[in-house]
Amino acid sequence: MSGTEQSILQALVELDTAVKAMATAQPKPDLRPLFGRIDELTRQLPGDADPNLRHYLHKKSYEKARVHLEGRAASHGSCGR
Repeated sequence: MSGTEQSILQALVELDTAVKAMATAQPKPDLRPLFGRIDELTRQLPGDADPNLRHYLHKKSYEKARVHLEGRAASHGSCGR
């Protein structure tokens, strides 16, 4: 997994954690910086990046992208966290 993919995974995990905490968080967190960071990291992916990952990120299917990256990290012996 590339450094950019690891950064994307980290940002997606942060987003997932923030979304799960929204029900009880006071004040509600501003998720826009996370979305912006994910978009910026997506633009940094090389041209030969995994097409499925690229598809999920461009369609804003962040949970699918996170699960996809976690599966790749697990298959390489690292959870990426």
